[in-house]
Amino acid sequence: MEKSPIVVLITVPREEVAIKIATILLEEKAAACVNIVPGVRSLYTWQGKVSDDQELLLICKSRVELFETRLVPAVKSVHPYELPEIVALPIVAGSPEYLDWIDESTR
Repeated sequence: MEKSPIVVLITVPREEVAIKIATILLEEKAAACVNIVPGVRSLYTWQGKVSDDQELLLICKSRVELFETRLVPAVKSVHPYELPEIVALPIVAGSPEYLDWIDESTR
């Protein structure tokens, strides 16, 4: 079966939320690795108003076939936002050993 690795970006409001989501994704094998990046400033429009918030960014390594069935439901089950950012980007190239590790870690 052809590998289909992805990077998933998720923003969260607080560190405890980031750790909770990362732990769930790893325990459920929905992600092989989750990086938590603090100090993200997000400017966006929501309900007709411009918002300016401090957030954390989760960078998750996973597989596309897990995105809708495992990853998104796991995130939504604990995420405090009404509409959380959960977006996936394809990994178009990577070291074969690392891509193998993502595949094996999410099986």
